[in-house]
Amino acid sequence: MAETPSTMLPLGTIAPNFHLNDVTTNKIISLQELKSPKATIIMFICNHCPYVKHIQKKLVEVAKKYQAQGMHFVAINSNDAKNYLADSPENMKIEADKLGYPFPYLFDETQEVAKAYHAACTPDFFVFDNNLSCIYRGRFDGATPGNNTPVTGVELSNALDCILANTDITTDQKPSLGCNIKWKK
Repeated sequence: MAETPSTMLPLGTIAPNFHLNDVTTNKIISLQELKSPKATIIMFICNHCPYVKHIQKKLVEVAKKYQAQGMHFVAINSNDAKNYLADSPENMKIEADKLGYPFPYLFDETQEVAKAYHAACTPDFFVFDNNLSCIYRGRFDGATPGNNTPVTGVELSNALDCILANTDITTDQKPSLGCNIKWKK
């Protein structure tokens, strides 16, 4: 595993559109269909990354909390499933069902969506406002496997709380840290 930080997409960047297969429903879904009038959270995750596994349970809790307040969460796996079988669409569906993902889990087979978002690692989080302008990009919280920091989701949650309170989100945002996206050769 190569520990990799996120590239920190510039704030104000408009979310690139996509049409990807949701492995939980086997339907193609577009960003426009998933867009929220409050905030849309795009997460690049996968099945096998220890950084993702470390936050999965809390991520489901955080997603449910903010979905109840009108925000939409979208998970995308862009890993090379041919060389990383744990990240195949079939295994993605198993993982989503096992963990009770309350959000679509999309497969980016061509990896074009990850490239468009400048996603670099898993997990990698992007929050877009009602106009799909990037207002937060960075980490879930400071917890990583082995650093003994509790998994809370506090940094992502603080950004989402600011949206709900209609207050500015701090621009002092820290990059996510995780496994590099497994790019096709």
